[in-house]
Amino acid sequence: MKILAVMDLLDTHKKWLEEAAGDNEIVYIPAANVTIQDVSDAEVIIGNIAPALLSTASKLRWVQLFSAGASEYCKPGVLQHGVMLTNATGAYGLAISEHMLAVLLAMMKKLYVYEANQKQCLWKDEGPVTSVSGATVLVIGLGDIGGRFARLCKMMGAHVIGMRRRSTVIPDYADEMGTMERLDEYLARADVIVSSLPGTKATTGLYNKERFQAMKQGAYFINVGRGTAVVSEDLCNAVKNGHLAGAALDVTDPEPLPKNHPLWSIPGIHITPHVSGGFHLAATHDNIVKIAAANLRSYICGVPLKNEVDFMTGYKK
Repeated sequence: MKILAVMDLLDTHKKWLEEAAGDNEIVYIPAANVTIQDVSDAEVIIGNIAPALLSTASKLRWVQLFSAGASEYCKPGVLQHGVMLTNATGAYGLAISEHMLAVLLAMMKKLYVYEANQKQCLWKDEGPVTSVSGATVLVIGLGDIGGRFARLCKMMGAHVIGMRRRSTVIPDYADEMGTMERLDEYLARADVIVSSLPGTKATTGLYNKERFQAMKQGAYFINVGRGTAVVSEDLCNAVKNGHLAGAALDVTDPEPLPKNHPLWSIPGIHITPHVSGGFHLAATHDNIVKIAAANLRSYICGVPLKNEVDFMTGYKK
């Protein structure tokens, strides 16, 4: 069995994978250098490669992504029938939740405003600020990432409302739970709205003019899921007209964001270039490889894999 590993790996990471692989061959190739020939005889691929390379991989049986998002690999024709797809759900919660809290506090405490003032050598009191304590925080997508963020906010004294597609069981880090059918109702109550939803047909354009208008006056909006969930023009208008106090986006549509895109120039909208996750935090990198190694052991032993993706929804099953 050929195992093709196409993600950046430290020597320690390679050791973990090789221990899991046993006598099976692992071939290490940077994702950017992978060819159709490299893929043609691989039974297992660990990492994210160009989806176009996968459709003719006749021996392929399983792809382990290093990302939590899997939408590009769920499209018809990308993977042949019967190929399993697993993602890295569970690896990113620490890094992305801390990023979300950082940008939220920066907006609430007007740190972005004071940074701009510093560049002009301007000593100016910018007035009242807000707090996570006592705020109502709506977490849309209460999985690993949303759940970790909810815990942080709960510990700081927030009233946390979680939203999932189906389950309304209330975990210990939330005060209320709801499903997407009641989204508009919850938007009107929240001081902070955070979204970590994947890119699917159901989430495309979810945050549009009507949804931003449904949000509470002076609310903060944060998106770390997929940029396709946000109608950019409508967000720009909601911040420009003062309905929203601010927005922080780690994801945009398209990516990279063109230099002339209005999102760059709206005061109160803060952009980071899809960096809240990735390998920026060493613990995240380790977590991803640990998930891959554990799944590799399971695959070789013929037992069910963790984080298998549902091709219809784009979510973990």
